[in-house]
Formats: sequence, C-alpha cells, structure tokens
Amino acid sequence: MKTILDFIFIPPILSYTDLVLLALRLVMGSIFLAHGIAKIKDLKGTQEWFGSIGFKPGVFWGTLVTFGEVIGGPLLMLGLATTFWGLFFGIQMIVVTIWKILKKQKLFGGFELDLLLVTCALILLAVGAGNISLDKILLNWYFHI
Repeated sequence: MKTILDFIFIPPILSYTDLVLLALRLVMGSIFLAHGIAKIKDLKGTQEWFGSIGFKPGVFWGTLVTFGEVIGGPLLMLGLATTFWGLFFGIQMIVVTIWKILKKQKLFGGFELDLLLVTCALILLAVGAGNISLDKILLNWYFHI
C-alpha cells in the first residue's frame, strides 16, 4: 500500500538518478585514481609491499592494482566500461576487506571505507553508469537509439 511519503519523496528522487550515479562515479573514480597515483610514484615499492603482505608475485598484483586504479579511476569518472570497472573494483575491495578482517582490523578505523567502496562498486555493477556517461553515448551511437 502506498503512503503519502511515496508520492512526495520518491518521484523527485528518481528524477535525479543520473546525477546521483554521476556523483558516485566521480567520487569513486577520484578515490581510486588518487590511490593509484600514490602507488605508481613508487611502483617498485608497491610491488614489494604487495609481495610482503602475501599477494605473490608482488610484481604482478602490485602492477595490476596500480594500473587498474590509474586507468580505471578516470574511465569510471567518464562512465566508460562502468560495469567492468564496477566488477574490477568490487573484487579488489572485497579482497582488501577480507584481508583486513583476517588481520583483525576493526570496522571503524579499519575497513569501513573498503566496505563502502565494495558497496559502491556493486551498485555500479548492477545499475550501470546512467545516462550521463560515455557508456550511454556510445550505446546510443552504436544502436542509433
């Protein structure tokens, strides 16, 4: 049964879905880009660190994560291959979250941002980029929608 709140709040919120998805992509992409830039400045150190915490070979995992963040962050902001990057970052953040839990880190001051990024990635994986994205522009062009 619908209540008065359904008629007052839901339609206005739904009309901003594309803007909300754009904001989500911009914030999430900038977070991954910033972390990727920090990693790429000392790629050798990043690779060694990945190996030292158990992700072997560190050269492979450190490089994959670094370039994934440096390339995927901006592409996510543009809304290009959004579901792929949602999957990529979702898997990455699930692994990070599990790793932190196994290292006995707490939710607060530990893995709360990682858990939030998992959720954001899953939203983009499930919903896509929205209409304000290169994904939508390219789909419209390709299928002449």
